[in-house]
Amino acid sequence: MGENSPNTGEEKLDQAIKQWLKHDKNPKTSETVQQLVAEGNVEELRVSFGSRMEFGTAGLRAAMGAGTSRMNDLTIIQTTQGFCSYLEKNFPDLKERGVVIGFDARAHPPSGSSSIRFAKLAAAVFISHGVPVYLFSDITPTPFVPYTVTHLSLCAGIMVTASHNPKQDNGYKVYWANGAQIISPHDKGIASAIEENVEPWPQSWDETIIKDSPLLKDPYADINRDYFQDIQKHCFHREINKASKVKFVHTSVHGVGHTFVQSAFKAFDFAPPLAVAEQKDPDPEFSTVKYPNPEEGKDVLTLSFALADKEGAKIVLANDPDADRLAVAEKQDCGEWKVFSGNELGTLLGWWIFTCWKEQNTDPCALKDVYMLASTVSSKILRAIALKEGFHFEETLTGFKWMGNRAKQLLDQRKTVLFAFEEAIGYMCSPSVLDKDGVSAAAVTAELSSYLANRNVTLSQQLKAIYEEYGYHITKASYFICHDSKTIKQLFERLRNFEGENTYPRTCGGFEVCGVRDLTTGYDSSQANKKAVLPSSKSSQMITFTFSNGGVATMRTSGTEPKIKYYTELCAPPGNSDPEQLKVELNSLVDAIVEHFFQPQKNNLKAQPQ
Repeated sequence: MGENSPNTGEEKLDQAIKQWLKHDKNPKTSETVQQLVAEGNVEELRVSFGSRMEFGTAGLRAAMGAGTSRMNDLTIIQTTQGFCSYLEKNFPDLKERGVVIGFDARAHPPSGSSSIRFAKLAAAVFISHGVPVYLFSDITPTPFVPYTVTHLSLCAGIMVTASHNPKQDNGYKVYWANGAQIISPHDKGIASAIEENVEPWPQSWDETIIKDSPLLKDPYADINRDYFQDIQKHCFHREINKASKVKFVHTSVHGVGHTFVQSAFKAFDFAPPLAVAEQKDPDPEFSTVKYPNPEEGKDVLTLSFALADKEGAKIVLANDPDADRLAVAEKQDCGEWKVFSGNELGTLLGWWIFTCWKEQNTDPCALKDVYMLASTVSSKILRAIALKEGFHFEETLTGFKWMGNRAKQLLDQRKTVLFAFEEAIGYMCSPSVLDKDGVSAAAVTAELSSYLANRNVTLSQQLKAIYEEYGYHITKASYFICHDSKTIKQLFERLRNFEGENTYPRTCGGFEVCGVRDLTTGYDSSQANKKAVLPSSKSSQMITFTFSNGGVATMRTSGTEPKIKYYTELCAPPGNSDPEQLKVELNSLVDAIVEHFFQPQKNNLKAQPQ
């Protein structure tokens, strides 16, 4: 057996390559593979064909190029065939209702790949099967896809995007009929259906069938009109907006956001924001930034700050390339720019949206049906506001797929879901979109800023006022890079068997641990039956430690990157807390967690680049 295993591996590789060349009709990817075979480049062939991209709850995300492990024409066709057959099993009326497909501006000329090409191929697969397709005729923000699913009562949505990933990547994001991202067991069901449909259907490669098909519809004009009408429900101070003297700079970081944020400002009666000229048009090369991710902070915002300083603007709004996230920065009196963390902007928006709701709803009984949501690794500030104000706060697992699905359940029970957020600069300011939406969040942030400016208050001052009223919530998050899955597993297993089998640490440096929740195993020390309330999953690592000083720390692996992330927060009750002292204490706690739990030297972990 041992002697034959390398041959078996080689045979599998040969088989995968032969099958690929038989099915692939894209001359560029086909030639690439033939060239690698001719050169005998086994190493590169193993990378390209060693495995199939794994379809998960986030859909697909990988580099564009040839092979089963990459995003290309053939893998898009195979994925869509699997998705289409899975939808047929779940929706008897699929051929009446149909699906929506959107795309961003990504492109990879060496493989002939682009988001628009992938979107058209996906449309051809559905149309060849008699399924109506609402294919956007131009680039759109990701939030437009879930909005369209809900608005037109479709069976599903596909968005071709890799969001803020590096330029060589692309992705295939899937929404269910409820307008939220898919969750288990749909991911496994779709993955199985893809495996059963790897051979292209007769017309799957024929892009021309979509041109004159009565099954093809373009929702671009209608959705552009209706979406911007719907978000106006969240505009409460139109007169202040009209007269606002606040200058905003906006960057779409070479993505799709420019046109749509201009429209959102118009919908809220604002003058248009000043666009960063070098970054406003889509550019698949993302030529002015190292990473097209506003979460990286000041590095991505250099051009925005330069324009703001030149024009005398005090606030910068930045979308990621598919415009589902939003970063915000404000110029301080000292001349420095403050980039708000995802938790800080979540605090400001949560406070603002509740304040606006309260002004409109004077009946105290209405509070019992009001909800806000946040992911479990995000700040607990909404919980503190909810406790004091009397509405409901719920936390979910990490990711908007969980918040979107939970929001839909609550809406179906006739509850009011005001707001949901995650620390990774994702905000749902309107239940019209059951996912994060950087377009509506930009308009709502602009109204909040103008309202405060009208009272001579800055965003930073208001943030401090919220913390003074509801208690300081100081957060710190970062990550370590680790490409060795064995090391990652050992690191977490050590924490689970710290002082013998199934025992967790009782201290971390000088800090006492008073609670442990392990969402990999389903253990929670705070529950009477020791079972976690939130769903657990053995496929990812996630442990949360609660400390006696009010600190909370979560360590988790990333689903899409070779990272171990950590999120820490120190919550103080309202009163005379000294934020600087809390920061010192939180930094000490983080240092202890890094030293005793991560052990970066021993585990050869690389810290987040500063």
